[in-house]
Amino acid sequence: MRYLFLFLSFFFAFSSAYGQSEENPALWSHKVKKISETEYELVFKGKIFDGWHVYSQYTVEGGSLPSEFTFENAGVDYELVGKTSESETITEYSDIFEVDETFFKKEAVFTQKIKLLKPEVNQISVNLFYQICKEVCIPKDELFQVSLDGNAFVAAEKNVDERSLVLGNSLKLDLKNKALLNQGDFENLKGGTNLWMIFGLGFLGGLIALLTPCVFPMIPLTVSFFTKQSQKKSKGIGNAILYGFFIVLIYFLLSLPFHLFDSVDSQILNTIATNIWLNVLFFVIFVFFAFSFFGYYELTLPSSWANKMDAASTKVGGGLGIFFMALTLAIVSFSCTGPILGGLLGSTTLAEGDVATNLSAGMVGFGLALALPFALFALFPAWLNSLPKSGGWMTTVKVVLGFLELALAFKFLSNADLVGNWGIFKREIFLGIWIVLFVLLTLYLFGIFRFPHDGPKQKLSSARKFIGLLSIMFSTYLILGLLNITNLKLLSGFPPPDFYSITETESDCPLGLDCYKDFEEGVAYAQEVNKPILLDFTGWACVNCRKMEENVWSDSKIYPLIKDEYVLISLYVDDRKELPDTEKFDFKYDSGRIKTIETVGQKWGTFQTINFNAASQPYYVLLSPNLEILNDAVQYVDTDEYEAWLRSGLEKYHLSMNE
Repeated sequence: MRYLFLFLSFFFAFSSAYGQSEENPALWSHKVKKISETEYELVFKGKIFDGWHVYSQYTVEGGSLPSEFTFENAGVDYELVGKTSESETITEYSDIFEVDETFFKKEAVFTQKIKLLKPEVNQISVNLFYQICKEVCIPKDELFQVSLDGNAFVAAEKNVDERSLVLGNSLKLDLKNKALLNQGDFENLKGGTNLWMIFGLGFLGGLIALLTPCVFPMIPLTVSFFTKQSQKKSKGIGNAILYGFFIVLIYFLLSLPFHLFDSVDSQILNTIATNIWLNVLFFVIFVFFAFSFFGYYELTLPSSWANKMDAASTKVGGGLGIFFMALTLAIVSFSCTGPILGGLLGSTTLAEGDVATNLSAGMVGFGLALALPFALFALFPAWLNSLPKSGGWMTTVKVVLGFLELALAFKFLSNADLVGNWGIFKREIFLGIWIVLFVLLTLYLFGIFRFPHDGPKQKLSSARKFIGLLSIMFSTYLILGLLNITNLKLLSGFPPPDFYSITETESDCPLGLDCYKDFEEGVAYAQEVNKPILLDFTGWACVNCRKMEENVWSDSKIYPLIKDEYVLISLYVDDRKELPDTEKFDFKYDSGRIKTIETVGQKWGTFQTINFNAASQPYYVLLSPNLEILNDAVQYVDTDEYEAWLRSGLEKYHLSMNE
């Protein structure tokens, strides 16, 4: 709950002060007091704007984040003498975290004594991480470049050793016809398609959320309030429509912080999505969500939040009051919408493309589906009489969602297994778990067993029988796929690839193809057999990569082309397998930034970025054995487009051979 509050605080800070992003509510300075030839006192002083406050280093755990100093090279060039002391602080009880928090107002002064271990040291770097709050909280970093001798601070240029230079230069290719990469003859279908797909998923999630006990009963109550409390019918309708608009706006605003993360580092969200331990965390969270839907406990935000928003809606009135009413709905319905939104977030990390943009599209779809009934029923109030009554069917909806949450949870655990090369959740095990889940769902829907929050046992409805029948059909489909009777193309990208199997396979490449997972080895073979190269930048956790392999590469027009006419080089940019010590190195970009290369994925991700100025997967490039670009690069395209692209590359390669 603490980190959810921090997330929401960060979102409000970002959305309300976006146009003032360069303004810092605290101004920092530092000075140095020389005590002796080897001892110094460093003083860091912050002037805090009115109404804002900065948290102490020693504020209690369980509340807001404390300030934290990082002294570079401490223990090597110098040692810290005692703890960092602080000026006078204020301690107050927090209703949000229910703990006493300690913070500074107007001014914060930190003092740290150091003793030099190396007399020649005359400058050090100190980083301060802190959280500054005024109704909302903003995390900040402040870098202090401290000169001990009074001269201007000169940052030492970071360099890499000779071995790293050699290994780093080996990643840079001497590509010919590189301009062809951007000629755009072949359309990439991925972006727009995914955006509408995510919007559709969000809209579907919103429709499902409407059927939950946290939202459904609110529809007639809220619509009646707007239509009956307004003196004019037109005003009531206008207020209901405005209420719906604010619902959409609130869910859209929740996605804005992800755009900020993406602007800091274009690859940060992709890195997060393929992080092993974050995928494990997603697994735990989704299991937690699932059991809340099963009725073992309820997820709720602090009731004080809803009370404050409700009071604000009554107090301010007008359009602003309606906004607070919409915010109250978002808070009180969190126990049902939170897990669904979590699933939406999970879906955006699994989809290709700009994660932040995908999430915004999904959030707008979700908010729109929630908002539509309030506007439509206000326009046509007679429709309210046709609404079904609240009842046990809403509990059934929650349980079905719980099983879907569990299925998605194991997808994230499978991602961690694939990326980490654990070899635990092979394709058969993954499918077996899904089969068990959907068989259990079927048994529940037909009343074989029940959950704690189920009401009295009643006759099964037609809808429940129909969904149970669908669950039986899906379970059968999974069993046929497990037995290799069918190919599970409808699930492309969700189960582990077919070559990630318990049984021995002839190839560890997609579809049993021959492939190389090292670029230099693949190029050497292409030169030997005089064939062009299909360079495939892919990922273990890349859903669209699996879709391309299982739906496009498997096509009878595509498969022979890849198998017989090209040398396939598949480079996994999310592979967390550690490189041998002799192959680890520091890569220095032209900008001077240094990146440590320790894993297979880091190596090929850097290789893709510096040579092709791309960071997405799937990403396909056609090369001749002497590294001539044969065509523009493509990503997620359909079968006909991909066939035309492959044949065009072959034609250009053969023409160049005859010149």
